[in-house]
Amino acid sequence: MKITLVGFKKEDRFSVGVANDEDKELINFLKDKGLDVVPTIWNDKNVDWNSFDVAVVKSPWDYHNHLAEFLSWLDHLETLGVKVLNPVEIIKWNSDKHYLKDIADKQLPVIAAEYLEKGSSFNTHFFDLFNAEKLVVKPCVSAGAQNTVTISRDNFDERSKEIDQFLKEQDYMVQPFVEEIKNGEWSFLFFDGKYSHCSLKTPKQGDFRVQHYHGGSISYPTPDPMYIEQASVYLKNLPQSTLYARVDGVLINNSFHLMELELIEPYLFLNGNNELQENYYQALMTLIS
Repeated sequence: MKITLVGFKKEDRFSVGVANDEDKELINFLKDKGLDVVPTIWNDKNVDWNSFDVAVVKSPWDYHNHLAEFLSWLDHLETLGVKVLNPVEIIKWNSDKHYLKDIADKQLPVIAAEYLEKGSSFNTHFFDLFNAEKLVVKPCVSAGAQNTVTISRDNFDERSKEIDQFLKEQDYMVQPFVEEIKNGEWSFLFFDGKYSHCSLKTPKQGDFRVQHYHGGSISYPTPDPMYIEQASVYLKNLPQSTLYARVDGVLINNSFHLMELELIEPYLFLNGNNELQENYYQALMTLIS
């Protein structure tokens, strides 16, 4: 069985289709297990996708900038009969943040959200709607806090103009700013629905973005089993099993609230740890056997 781990190409970071050290370490681990694993780039026109039995969508970190092409590529893999992990249906659903409404409709704890359609304009009623003095506005298709804006009544005139410019390009989502993010965003990692490990990302002083390239820091605490169970509930409501899932959220009044359900290209915080890579391997073998 021939397997590909699919990434993206960025010339100044790598040149062989492997987006990061995590991918390289994982590929080497899987090869040591005897698997035939090849790194590829999702939009490389020279790849013969028909030569693979399984395509693991691992780190296509630019997909959100080429969504139509990316979704077409997924359809092409299905047409060829290639098994895609995570499943194509799940990836398509997860590619647009309207999916959070589907989760909220199931009465699961999610940070409240409203949506702005492309071509519309931002106005002050969201402050009253959420009873909040500060809001977060982000694209419905995005990654890594791209074009994410915080806005308050104090900077409304300046920020709303910026948001209206963004709205010319695509739909956006509006949420109340959650003060608990200052205590960190928890990421619970599951492989084939089984809990593996977690990380806690904390923003730098004065910021809200937890990503390390925005100055955030990462730690690896041992979580309360109650929070693991709360995070796992979101996966139990999916229509198909997933090879990997990262459940990101914050603790509010001692309860986990979802911010993002990452099912397309999350960093998995494997950190070259053999035990964590083994968890990934066991899930992969279950789903391709």
